Amino acid sequence: MAAVYDEVEIEDMEFDAEEQVYYYPCPCGDRFSIDLEELYDGEDIATCPSCSLTIRVVFDEENLPELKEEEDAE
Repeated sequence: MAAVYDEVEIEDMEFDAEEQVYYYPCPCGDRFSIDLEELYDGEDIATCPSCSLTIRVVFDEENLPELKEEEDAE
């Protein structure tokens, strides 16, 4: 895996409760993103869709918001 650009505390990231995604500004002008579900699955690398940079998200699982259930699940 490529080197991590930075380590970011989850408290410094923006959380979109509707999409259940954390965002953080990328130097390229876009945003790093990581899904709440990915964090619960133990992932800690947020990616930028516009460039190759990644960041490591520093968090404690017990402090994460609750995961919303899929409303359209059958």
